[in-house]
Amino acid sequence: MTKPKPPDSPFAALEKLRAELPAGPAPKPIAAPIVKGPARAVVRMERKGRGGKEATVIEKLGLPEKQLEIWCKELKQALGCGGVVDGDTIVLQGDLRPRLPAVLTARGVGKVTVG
Repeated sequence: MTKPKPPDSPFAALEKLRAELPAGPAPKPIAAPIVKGPARAVVRMERKGRGGKEATVIEKLGLPEKQLEIWCKELKQALGCGGVVDGDTIVLQGDLRPRLPAVLTARGVGKVTVG
C-alpha cells in the first residue's frame, strides 16, 4: 500500500515567504491613566424606569460634559459594556458595582462610594 498524498495547500507557498517579510510597525504604547481625577464618585445600581434592566450610575464626578463623554467611552472599553452620559451622570449597562471602584481609583478618583 502506498502513502496517501498530502492535500495541496494553496497557502504552503505563502508560509515559506513569511520569513522574508519585514517586521511590522511597533505597537502603540498604551496611554498612561490620568493621575489626577475627580475628588469623589458615587456609584449606585438602579432598575427603576429601565424596564427591569440593571444599570450602574456614576454620579458627582464634577467633570465638564466633554470630559464625561471621554470618561464614558474609556469606562465602556475597560469594562466591556454599553453606556451613555445622562446629564451630569454616566450610566453603564449592567451591575458593575464590584468591578467599577477599582477602575475609577486607577483613573485617579479620590474617594469612591458604592451604594
